[in-house]
Amino acid sequence: MQTLQKLSVPSMGCGTWAWGNKLLWGYDQSMDEQLQAVFNLCVSNGVTLFDTGDSYGTGRLNGRSELLLGRFNREYLGSGKENICIATKLAAYPWRWTRQSMVKACKSSAQRLGKNVDLVQMHWSTANYAPWQEGGLLDGLGDVYEQGLVKGVGLSNYGPKRLKQVQKKFAARGVPITTLQVQYSLLSTYPVTQLKLKDLCDDLGIKLIAYSPLALGLLTGKYSEQGLLPKGIRGLLFRQILPGMRSLLGCLQEVAQSRNKTMSQVAINWCICKGTIPIPGAKSVEQARENIGALGWQLDASEIAELDGAAANADKKMVQNIFQTK
Repeated sequence: MQTLQKLSVPSMGCGTWAWGNKLLWGYDQSMDEQLQAVFNLCVSNGVTLFDTGDSYGTGRLNGRSELLLGRFNREYLGSGKENICIATKLAAYPWRWTRQSMVKACKSSAQRLGKNVDLVQMHWSTANYAPWQEGGLLDGLGDVYEQGLVKGVGLSNYGPKRLKQVQKKFAARGVPITTLQVQYSLLSTYPVTQLKLKDLCDDLGIKLIAYSPLALGLLTGKYSEQGLLPKGIRGLLFRQILPGMRSLLGCLQEVAQSRNKTMSQVAINWCICKGTIPIPGAKSVEQARENIGALGWQLDASEIAELDGAAANADKKMVQNIFQTK
């Protein structure tokens, strides 16, 4: 059994889903230099958690996000390097069902990263469609921790019922769960308000990571019903959701103006105020700089209450991840 190594998790991270994703985010290899600058800017400003997945990168670019992170990590020599935490999620592919397949997957991720994974996470639970598959995958997740291949273990898209079961299973092996990540934002409060996951995580000593804190860009204020929308799937989704979130966007705008901040910064800060670790994505230095501007200050209780009310009254909410369990 390994001794617990130190895992440094800051108050905000950076999501790298877009790094290698052509389909949804229009990734192109000419962006790599800009992404390296994003990485450098984040780390030098204390944003040292990078969340990725072994399924990130579409088609032949599969694994691209991990490869890029590995390269950027090696080439970065500035301050904060010792605090870099690369968290990867291992996909519950149908052909992965033995504990050994998870150990192998973790080693493959480490190969792409050029170093051991710091925080390994189960990308999603198979409980909704193939519950029999999950046992072996979770055993493998415990194995990589026991073998000292990772510093910490986390879960993604798990609800309270499944989380309790896994926590019990892992506790019997002496494997602590460090983090749980769920889709959480002003447009997706469901995991916290209805599933009560924050309370449960607090009880179990687990940090809650908020992915999609800007709801794929809907909370940035850059998009409107009359204006230009992103191409493809995101555009279709925005067309459906934007009309139902006018009052929420109005409230966000008011708070942002009174604070002299952007709407994105307010939306991210709201997640931090709720005790979660948001991991907004960034494809450009401008976006990274804007995300960093969410740090170093805090919304007050009345602003949080206003935003909570506007979020609760939004007619349309973000679509929940199909893998999110109860």
